[in-house]
Amino acid sequence: MNHEYGYFEDDHIGHIGDIRLWRHLLAFVLPQWRWVALAVFLSIGITAATLALPRLVQMGMDRYIVDASLEMGQRIDGLTKLGSIFLLVVLAGFIVNFFQVMVLEWTGQRVMHALRQRLFHHILELNLSFFHRHPVGRLVTRLTNDIQNMYEMFTSVIVTLFNDGVKLIGILGILFWMNWRLALILSLTFPVMLVITLYFGRLSRDAFRQIRTHLAAINAYIQEAVSGISVIQIFLRERDTLRKFNELNDRYFRSTFYQIRIFGIFIPLIEVVSSVSMALIIWYGGGEILREHMTIGVLTAFISYMRLFFQPLRELSQKYSIVQSAMASAERIFHLLENKEILPMPSQPVSPPKVDGEIAFEHVDFEYEPDQPVIRDLSFHVQPGETLAVVGATGSGKTTLINLLERLYDPLRGRITIDGQDLRELDLHWLRDQIGLVMQDVFIVPGTVRENILLDRRISDEELDRIVHLSQLSELVKNLPEGLETKIGEGAMDFSAGQKQLLAFARVLARNPRILVLDEATANVDTGTEMLIEQAIQVAMAHRTSIVIAHRLSTIRRADRILVLDQGRIVEQGTHEDLMSRNGLYYHLQILQNGNHRGDAPGLFQGDAERNAFT
Repeated sequence: MNHEYGYFEDDHIGHIGDIRLWRHLLAFVLPQWRWVALAVFLSIGITAATLALPRLVQMGMDRYIVDASLEMGQRIDGLTKLGSIFLLVVLAGFIVNFFQVMVLEWTGQRVMHALRQRLFHHILELNLSFFHRHPVGRLVTRLTNDIQNMYEMFTSVIVTLFNDGVKLIGILGILFWMNWRLALILSLTFPVMLVITLYFGRLSRDAFRQIRTHLAAINAYIQEAVSGISVIQIFLRERDTLRKFNELNDRYFRSTFYQIRIFGIFIPLIEVVSSVSMALIIWYGGGEILREHMTIGVLTAFISYMRLFFQPLRELSQKYSIVQSAMASAERIFHLLENKEILPMPSQPVSPPKVDGEIAFEHVDFEYEPDQPVIRDLSFHVQPGETLAVVGATGSGKTTLINLLERLYDPLRGRITIDGQDLRELDLHWLRDQIGLVMQDVFIVPGTVRENILLDRRISDEELDRIVHLSQLSELVKNLPEGLETKIGEGAMDFSAGQKQLLAFARVLARNPRILVLDEATANVDTGTEMLIEQAIQVAMAHRTSIVIAHRLSTIRRADRILVLDQGRIVEQGTHEDLMSRNGLYYHLQILQNGNHRGDAPGLFQGDAERNAFT
């Protein structure tokens, strides 16, 4: 198990000063610039309301509490007015803050919605080879955790940092306006706070990274353990699995406690600097009051403003960690968006109005990995309506033929044509709509049986009933609790392997393609289900060009022609009887598989016999 898989699972960490990442982010934020501008405008209102409160307190103390020159009634009236203004400012600040939160959440959701849509659309267009190299869990993390990190940064940090910046500048301006000497003395503590904040910000960033890495490792390990719980129990691996989990959990505990220690030092240290500042204010300000150079209201306002000044500094380290985490996520997201592993599309794609179903491979070479050819100078021709069977050992290139025909990959050399038209010149959606593929592993869409057959196609109920009958699904559908409306797939009723195969044939009949490809469609099913599948195959192959990759002799014998592949080359071809009479590779494989000289057993090229035959 890969214990380091997860949050920081690659080298694309990203950092706050990366201009390229901010440029990418700006492209998604700019369409929402009006809402962002409104949030900034509201933040100025919040800051103004916050900074006005200590000033109102100062005015109340100096004008109406300390000043004895006014009559008692005037002082009470003045305090009443200031108190009313104070409440109005608090209420206004609350309202403005409420609307700013709503605007930020709305804007952040729209920005992340657009980014998530763009990323998922890009993933759907990527070449199949990309998915062979990248785990599904990693791609899911891009669309979920990484986007959520960026959302948190946008809503919790960016505008908040703007608020704090405006607030700090406003406080400094007010302090120097009220008493520049005292403000100058207090400014001596600012470099100390800056050094402390930057140093502990770096420590907390590293601690945060370790926590997310270890947490991701725990999540990945739990997923693997739960998915393989039957294997763990059968092979008595409970103690070993628990021991490994304890190791991961202990790493996470230590990294979390390390972050606690950092904040356990940082927060009190900021409080010490804050207390020193307060002591300076009281020492110098008290002396100024005694010398009648300052009022007690000004001193009180100074203390209030200094408390407001230290508040964002206490939160700065945590915000820095959020931004750093978001930039790491942004790096991974935009690295994926910049991936160009996409099949080249023709400038003017062709969509022929009619398909005869003639297929030709002309001197095709292909490899998944450099210098490891899978298909070598392969050439063959399939006439319209012909059924071609392809047999061979694992790794001989059978499934690769299907991948190339569906244009999941392009050949390195040579070309593949349908009705004489190169696949690279055809419209890709049109091409794949003309080929019906029935695979050994059938993907079930969570939904009803009807939805799984039609896959968003629209046909009449009478036509659907006919397709269900022809695909041998009638008896199964009749016994389902809600017939065609029965929900199947994840979180609902499940089908057996044979029932899924019959469902796949129903899908093919609903599409009515001109070309049919069967990839071991009768493997791993019981005898009774195999008979139903054979009947469905006969219906599906009627009047269609068919390519069959199969181990079952009954399916192979139905073919007009058989290709025998070995290491990506055609070594034999002909009918079953012709190949058996030649005493070649096909004949010897039959002998190995069936243990006789007639080859009339139901299986071909299975198990160890298949692997040993080509050694």
